[in-house]
Amino acid sequence: MTSETVEPVLAGVRNFRDVGGLPTVDGRRVRQGVLYRSGHLAHATEEDAAFLSRLGLHTVFDFRNSADQALEGPDVELPGVRNVNIPLSDPAEGAEFWTMVREGDLAQLRAALGDGRAEARMVASYRVLVRGRTAEHGRLLRALAEDSVPALMHCAAGKDRAGLSIAVTLLALGVERDAIEADYLESNAPHHRYRVYRSPKSADGMSPEVMELIAPLFEVRPAYLHAAFDTIDRTWGGVDAYLSEGLGLTPALRERLRGRLLES
Repeated sequence: MTSETVEPVLAGVRNFRDVGGLPTVDGRRVRQGVLYRSGHLAHATEEDAAFLSRLGLHTVFDFRNSADQALEGPDVELPGVRNVNIPLSDPAEGAEFWTMVREGDLAQLRAALGDGRAEARMVASYRVLVRGRTAEHGRLLRALAEDSVPALMHCAAGKDRAGLSIAVTLLALGVERDAIEADYLESNAPHHRYRVYRSPKSADGMSPEVMELIAPLFEVRPAYLHAAFDTIDRTWGGVDAYLSEGLGLTPALRERLRGRLLES
């Protein structure tokens, strides 16, 4: 696996990376070239698409909902690659909120996001994703265990829905939690970070105070992932019960997943 493949420069796809190399608690590592993550592929250039086509992908998992897809567009089509849409949020959820984020004035943003409210919203959303999307995450892991690798997972920015889905996958593989968190936080790196958008007509534009208020929505923070892990522990009593009772993974299926995604 070349360094170009691990950290390519993609013009129209943000937050792309290979998850390979992460260590497990039993001394193994995630294989290179079998599990990738990114932001959406709707704005991929011809060069981006050519690069992605060379990865030999079997499946692209798109966690965006219909509202996301209407806003950004469909993913670029990659020859011979299966596209699977597993929406991880309701299309109508938060529509007015996100309109306010894009267009609201400073007073509106302070009222909605100030005094820790933005970070609290993100923490709550991660807890909801863990508790409420067990069917979707179970479906994802079964697909990976059966026939869907090499795979690419993405949402809009590639940091929250995709970030959590990658984290769940890595938990199932037995990857160390510190390594999961380190990969998760890579979404804050300048070359990965999601481009913040505010309407040109929005009052107060992208002033320093506006950017500070909306920052928790466009960053990944340890508190968000810790909230997900805490929800797993509080709801199911630990990862093993979460995987078996919550996601419906049998020991045999989990072992098949590990066989596909971990080095021998």
